Amino acid sequence: MFEVYIHVPFCLRRCGYCDFNTYTATDLGAGASRGNYANMVIREMKLTKQWQLDHGIEEPPVSTVFFGGGTPTILAARDLVAMLDAVRKIWSIAPDAEITTEANPDTVNEYYINELAAGGFTRVSFGMQSAVPHVLKTLDRTHTPANVAAGVNAANKAGLRSSVDLIYGAPGESLDDWRTSVTTAIDLGVNHISAYALTVEPTTKMGRQIAAGTLPKPNDDDEAAKYEIADDLFAAAGLEWYEVSNWARPGYESQHNLGYWRNVDWAGLGPGAHSHYNAVTEADHPQSASLTAPAGGGCPADAGLGVVSVSHGLRSWDIAHPRLWGTAINENRVPWADSETITPEENLEELIMLGLRLHEGLDLGRINRAINDAGMSSTPQTLRTVSVDQLAPMISEGLITVSDNHRVVPTRRGRLLNDSVIEQFFDFVGV
Repeated sequence: MFEVYIHVPFCLRRCGYCDFNTYTATDLGAGASRGNYANMVIREMKLTKQWQLDHGIEEPPVSTVFFGGGTPTILAARDLVAMLDAVRKIWSIAPDAEITTEANPDTVNEYYINELAAGGFTRVSFGMQSAVPHVLKTLDRTHTPANVAAGVNAANKAGLRSSVDLIYGAPGESLDDWRTSVTTAIDLGVNHISAYALTVEPTTKMGRQIAAGTLPKPNDDDEAAKYEIADDLFAAAGLEWYEVSNWARPGYESQHNLGYWRNVDWAGLGPGAHSHYNAVTEADHPQSASLTAPAGGGCPADAGLGVVSVSHGLRSWDIAHPRLWGTAINENRVPWADSETITPEENLEELIMLGLRLHEGLDLGRINRAINDAGMSSTPQTLRTVSVDQLAPMISEGLITVSDNHRVVPTRRGRLLNDSVIEQFFDFVGV
């Protein structure tokens, strides 16, 4: 599988809890403005495609495209459609591809959503966050529950799938407040809901307010109780968890999200976006052995950056500031800040971390192959493996179950203690 992620770094205002790579200015220089942004991303697509060709990377048609941010819908709908059309032209898109944009409920209406649908979008993910006014105010959100309902109704009329995102654990949010938000989201009739625990970063406005004592710090026990409330209410409504923070009716899972958790290839476009390739061929660029970008960031499209052996993967990330990102593109350079190889041992760690978040579970057979690919056998003649018997303590603690086809699945307790489950599994594997 091959996915494309497009980051739109513009917002009308910065929410107090947000530490994403977003900006409120309309023009950030070097062509990175709201009005010209689609053109810049399309130019990055062409540079990225050339880089793939130079490195022998032949991807299948794109299976998912996801516009995130920031606020993608701060741009004109025609700009999102233009970027999608460019993906189709440069890489081709599978006939059944999932095409999603995140949307701030304040920035879309029926006409906007109809234009997205006509342009090939299949799905809209609305940033609902809460249905309680005082919680929305604490989160610095300006939309109302009515805006969300109007957006979902417009998407339904246009034949698009809808999802809503919720955040729990905001300062001052009671358990009843959270129940109200969950039931309101369910009553919208959407087939997919994401629910994320609030993470407070010290450099954000909310982080500074908490440090100053003007807002209470989120409480782990409170967040655990809210997770259980959500899980119960979603299940009663027919929404099944498929990833620790995501619930959907069967067949409505976000294929783009699943791609990340399954560790597929994806190209990230836009300031600060990350890309991931499971294997990069040697290609005829012996002069370039380093994975480090040139001084100032960005890499020539024909420069063979990140040449690694086919048994290794590659992770890269775009220059974060839009002006410097735009400068690299204007100089015909792939706008990467840097990149790194993914060693077999790192790949093993990622397989464990990602697989233990999924309802489909962690495939022990795949893990055991990865262990030996990483050269972690006790002797060359002995294959090191993780067996079901070794996992017995975690099973008895109620953290995981193991299916008949040897897939390790976290229980609800295991989801709440996911970091601990991962650490224990690392201990078994020896990483």
